[in-house]
Amino acid sequence: QVQLVESGGGLVQAGVSLRLSCVFSGRTFSDYNMGWFRQAPGKEREFVAAISWSGGSTYYAASVKDKFTISRDNAKNTVYLQMNSLKPEDTAVYYCAADWVPTSAQAMDVAASYDYWGQGTQVSVSS
Repeated sequence: QVQLVESGGGLVQAGVSLRLSCVFSGRTFSDYNMGWFRQAPGKEREFVAAISWSGGSTYYAASVKDKFTISRDNAKNTVYLQMNSLKPEDTAVYYCAADWVPTSAQAMDVAASYDYWGQGTQVSVSS
């Protein structure tokens, strides 16, 4: 069974950077596309970024493009989300998710594409 454990969240001031990590275990990491989603209080879960199994392709929500960077290290079974110039509107619980490539059928910005989810890490940005 796949397990995903996020870390790196916290309470920060606007303008600073944070790097989230998500450690994958239980299966072969390189068999999975990976994504980050977030959910703010009272809002729907939304797509943030995704990366293909090889790391060769990345995708971003328009709201974070050029500000956030997704990357992965297949040797460490870890996916990262580097978040720069954080704003209060980035406040949310951030979730990583894994999409098994052989059965991947939907776009990587669609939550339903993903087979496994982590428990989330809270990011709070104060003004």
